[in-house]
Amino acid sequence: MNKLEILKNKIKYRASYRGTKEMDILLTSFINSIMNNLEYSELLNLDNFLNCNDEDIYNFYLNKIPIASFKDKRILDLFQNFKI
Repeated sequence: MNKLEILKNKIKYRASYRGTKEMDILLTSFINSIMNNLEYSELLNLDNFLNCNDEDIYNFYLNKIPIASFKDKRILDLFQNFKI
């Protein structure tokens, strides 16, 4: 397994096991919709996005409240425009 596949598997796992079923569904759906269209550096940013607190991610998705600990505009734009 190469470095890219290892990173993708890590991202899929972290999106799937967040602690609440709602976040698992939201983030897994989001990840699956964009993962194959991202370059390695963008996947690293996506991995960093998953380090953010669930509450911050959820508030950003619903209320557009900025996530103080994450600034990658491309990932945030993709997430903001994502619809389940």
